[in-house]
Amino acid sequence: MEYQPEATRHWTKQRYWRKQNHIAQELLSCSDDGIPDLIALCEVENDSALNDLCHRSLLRNAGYEYLMTSSPDLRGIDVALLYSPFTFAPIRSYSIRVTPVEKMRPTRDILYVCGQTVSDDTLHVFVIHFPSRFGGEKYSRPFRQAAADRLCQQLDSLQTVSSEPKILIAGDFNDNADSQILQQIYEHGVRNLTKEASAPEDIHGTYRYQGEWESIDHILGSPYIVEKVKSVKIHAPQFLLEEEKRYGGRKPFRTYNGVRYQPGYSDHLPLVVRIAL
Repeated sequence: MEYQPEATRHWTKQRYWRKQNHIAQELLSCSDDGIPDLIALCEVENDSALNDLCHRSLLRNAGYEYLMTSSPDLRGIDVALLYSPFTFAPIRSYSIRVTPVEKMRPTRDILYVCGQTVSDDTLHVFVIHFPSRFGGEKYSRPFRQAAADRLCQQLDSLQTVSSEPKILIAGDFNDNADSQILQQIYEHGVRNLTKEASAPEDIHGTYRYQGEWESIDHILGSPYIVEKVKSVKIHAPQFLLEEEKRYGGRKPFRTYNGVRYQPGYSDHLPLVVRIAL
């Protein structure tokens, strides 16, 4: 109930549509050569908001369709995949539920989408948003471990029915590339495509907390995908950044600082991978 005109954040129709068009602007700016074929979104409020983004915002002429989860997350957050039907045709999709462990709150489902690319390849896509580090990294690690275990089960299942499945995994892992949990996932036949992503010289991650850059968002791929990667970058145009007054430098231009509204975009910067499939 925070996002109501009379509530703490004073959310209004005008602010809602500004946010929708800002997200559309951000997504459209990610590529200089046509629109992105696939877009993984990690914090989606509901189906209505996603429908507005695809069909009523500045993104409406791009022709995107979408698939999303319906998770038990207490904040009502879901994940979604936007796709261009001209280059990707879904065959099947479903949500993968993460069973909570002790002291863990219900979290976001993992979205699985299997589809056909323009080259008639079958591509398996997972969109994830692992549990946050609220309460501390050590305290919350078992919660992310539970989500990682569920993802690894699915990877193992794919590899039992295909000798070389073409896999993409994208989202907010809430862990860095060298963490114990990411290392475990790598053991199941995927590699980190974005660990060495290029970026402007003062940008050292996709998220900034208390003056420190963090790379907690990642895109992983199976060996076949790794060989087809053409470029990898953190997308950081000037309009997605603002001055970091307290710590110096720049940071992502977000919509709220605490409960104070500002007409920003997101607290995370996008990762963009170009793959020749």
